[in-house]
Amino acid sequence: MANYLKPIFFGIHDSEGFIQGIQKAVDCISGQDGIYAGDNLFTHHRNLGFLEDEPLMKSFAAHAQTEVEQAVLWRISTVLWGARNGLKLDGDFVECACYKGTTARVICDAIGFNDFPERKYYLYDLFDHDPSLPHHAMPEHSKQLFAQVKKRFEGFENVVVTQGKVPDVLTTVAPQKIAFMHLDMNNADAEIGALEVLFERMVPGAILILDDYGWLAYRAQKVAEDPWFAKFGYRVLELPTGQGLLVK
Repeated sequence: MANYLKPIFFGIHDSEGFIQGIQKAVDCISGQDGIYAGDNLFTHHRNLGFLEDEPLMKSFAAHAQTEVEQAVLWRISTVLWGARNGLKLDGDFVECACYKGTTARVICDAIGFNDFPERKYYLYDLFDHDPSLPHHAMPEHSKQLFAQVKKRFEGFENVVVTQGKVPDVLTTVAPQKIAFMHLDMNNADAEIGALEVLFERMVPGAILILDDYGWLAYRAQKVAEDPWFAKFGYRVLELPTGQGLLVK
């Protein structure tokens, strides 16, 4: 049985002490099996079946280069599950706030997205931090990031990388039918704006992954989204990864 441990935890004021505590807890586990530690998640005696998913792990090894990217493997496996479900449905894929495109690139390789030329994968982001807007800066935001992400998907004719503010940009570039959607915008107003435009375009059975839904730092998104979904009779499932999951 494999374990997966990465020393990336957010909201910690004493990282060294925290990691020592995690190690002490690991040492107390009988069998030392099925341990996952990282990305504010610590659990043990789990199957961790995604570690045996060869297409995922091959793609993940090729594209998850930073410690943070490597720590969020469980989150990426959840996104891949939603994307694979989408391949059984009619429609395109959407990711709002793709940042460096790491997750989407892992997904594209893992499912062989080039083998589905009739589908498109729409990726949106500002790519550069604008202090006048409510989104917060990420380490690799820059004026060059848009071009870098486009280059990252050069081999995928059916991946559409769009720079612009969501939801405004959705009026010009957006699919009519959506088989899978992933929102990771770190901003409540922007996510509600995206949902206002795109949720009705999700086909029955399509999976929606809300990356920030379960994170206390982004609680404003849960507070805004719960009543929004309730209007249509939906409830979001909060996952231990910090993501939210909804089936249309």
